[in-house]
Amino acid sequence: MRALKIAATGMDAQQTRVEVISHNIANMSTTGYKARRAEFADLHYQQVTSPGSISSTTGTVLPTGVQLGLGVRTSAVHMQIEQGAMIATGGSLDIAIEGAGWFPVTLPSGETAYTRAGSFSRNADGLMVTSDGFQVGSGITIPADAKKVTVNADGEVYVTFEGKTEPQLIGAIETAMFSNEKGLTAIGGNLFKVSAASGEAQLGKPGVEGRGLLRQSYLEASAVDVVEEITDLIEAQRGYEMNSKVVSAADQMMGATVQIR
Repeated sequence: MRALKIAATGMDAQQTRVEVISHNIANMSTTGYKARRAEFADLHYQQVTSPGSISSTTGTVLPTGVQLGLGVRTSAVHMQIEQGAMIATGGSLDIAIEGAGWFPVTLPSGETAYTRAGSFSRNADGLMVTSDGFQVGSGITIPADAKKVTVNADGEVYVTFEGKTEPQLIGAIETAMFSNEKGLTAIGGNLFKVSAASGEAQLGKPGVEGRGLLRQSYLEASAVDVVEEITDLIEAQRGYEMNSKVVSAADQMMGATVQIR
C-alpha cells in the first residue's frame, strides 16, 4: 500500500524540520547566527492517466487525468539573511556589521573563511584575531603600548598612544560581499567558506557598494526568533502526528484486507 510509504516520507520531512528548529533554538545566543529554514518539495508522480490524453471510450481529451503523488522530500535547508539586534558590549575590539557583509578571517590552513561574529581580541603578538585565534582580514597589528583602539564606521583602525592626542591609522578592516550569501558552506565555529553556489568574495570598504557599516563596541545578536521557532516546532509536531495516524490507518486497512476470507 502506497499510503504507508507516502506517510513515512511525511514523517521523515517533519523530523528534518524539527532537527533544523532545534539547531536554531540551540544557537539562540550565538553571536551573529542566522536562522535556518527547511524547505520541502513533493516527490515525483505516478502518471496513471496523463492530462490531455485521449479517452479510449469517447475520444475526448481528458482535462486533468490521474496523477498520484508519492510523498515529500527535503529540497533545501537555507540560511535566513536577517540582521540581528545590536548589543552594546563596551569592548573596543567587539565589532558588528550593521547591514550586509562578512568579516574575512585566515584559517591555519591559509584558506579564507568568513564570519559575522565580530568578537575580536589581540593575541600575544598584538595581531587582531577571532575568539578561536584566527587572523582577521589581511592582518592588523595593534602596538603593545597603544592606550586606545578606535574602529570607525568605514573600517579604519586607529590607535592612540600615551602623551599624544592625535590617533594613528594602523590599518583597515574590509568586508566581503557575495552574489548568493545563502550558498556559503557552513564549517562550524560561526565560519563559512566560499562555494560554487555563493560566488567569489568581493572585498571592499564598509559602507561602499551596499556593504554595511561597522559599529565598534557592539556585537550582532543571534537572529533567531524564539517565538517563531516554538510555533514552527508545534506545527512540525502536529504534522508528524498526522502522518503517523495515516500509517496507523493504512495498517488497519491492510489488516482488514488480510482478514478477508
